[in-house]
Amino acid sequence: MKSVFLFGAALALAACGAQQPGHLTAGNWQGHLLREDGGDIVFNFEVQDSAGKKTIHILNAGERLLVDDVRQEGDSVFIRMPFYDSEFRTALQPDGSLEGRWIRHLADKDVSIAFKGLPGIAERFPAKNPPKFNITGRWPTHFTAPGKADSTFAIGEFVQEGSAVKGTFLTTTGDYRYLQGVVDGDTLKISTFDGSFAYVFTARIENDSTLGNGVFLQGITNRLAFTARKDSSARLQDATTISTVREANATLDFSFPDLNGKPVSIKDERFKNKAVVIQISGSWCPNCMDETRYLSEWYKQNKDRGAEIVMLSYERTTDFEKSKKALESFTKRFDIAYPILITGVTPADPQKTEKTLPQITAIKGFPTTIYLDRQGRVRKVHTGFNGPGTGEHYEEYKHEFNALMDELLKES
Repeated sequence: MKSVFLFGAALALAACGAQQPGHLTAGNWQGHLLREDGGDIVFNFEVQDSAGKKTIHILNAGERLLVDDVRQEGDSVFIRMPFYDSEFRTALQPDGSLEGRWIRHLADKDVSIAFKGLPGIAERFPAKNPPKFNITGRWPTHFTAPGKADSTFAIGEFVQEGSAVKGTFLTTTGDYRYLQGVVDGDTLKISTFDGSFAYVFTARIENDSTLGNGVFLQGITNRLAFTARKDSSARLQDATTISTVREANATLDFSFPDLNGKPVSIKDERFKNKAVVIQISGSWCPNCMDETRYLSEWYKQNKDRGAEIVMLSYERTTDFEKSKKALESFTKRFDIAYPILITGVTPADPQKTEKTLPQITAIKGFPTTIYLDRQGRVRKVHTGFNGPGTGEHYEEYKHEFNALMDELLKES
């Protein structure tokens, strides 16, 4: 009996000593997307544990982006982002960190990048040296691809407090959403990650008004150089002149299936004698997400005044079922109560305007918003969207949107 007891005890000790899978630690984390060229896109997230269910918030400046599809199987942790058809497939390491890959499911292929998550780290970038400059202000910026002479233009807007920096870049087609980082001595480091945008910007602050040696790492492989000079008077092209109607007082004529496959036409009874907002959008588009969040709430509060909204979605695939799947999660997250129509045309299609809205000039950005009066006439076409990450520009957008809609709704 004694030998049997010792053998059983030995088995119990062996079982206790066996390596058991750990658990995803609640609290602050620092994430790293590790590019093959040595670039490191850093962001922050927070893990929470409620009633045994893990949720994550991706943290970018003032934004807390909820990720509620988090699953652990043994030491494997799967995190599916709520939009943009991307996910993390990772494994817990003995030290409690995560290692794996961030995967983007594109229309025709998957692309991925190495990922590492470090628990217990709340900072994004260390500021090892006191800042030599304060970059608060407006910065016209030129981005240039390697070997290219042409550049693209944006305006950086930053607010710096001590070493901490928040801000964004404004473009004619939208903004780069919430950027967060530091000024470390004479070096600027800012980044963002939301499941689609994965950006890091670094530059040397040469003086109070010049950024030089700028490097913009965009996603898995893209790299641009940039320079910037502070100028409070810098302006972008008027967003109402980028796309316009081909003829004054034009009316639209389109019909596309909704998510149930039912054809919906702008000529339908529900749109007659209504002030209508038409979103040119897509579930892959972060600025479209910001616009939809605002419009969904606005619609609930104003639909009884005679307002309608309809989204025309240009997905990255022409496959209806794949497009429907992407848009269903989009609809659920923002509780969208107005029609979402699948155009069956991709944003990359050079004929997308002619195939869907031939009454307007070329669609040059997502989102683009078209405003119709009660007679169905196009009163305004606005390219791009300044979201909540742009501060005062977002407030200006809301003011102008409500002023225009009030005007259209008062008309007979």
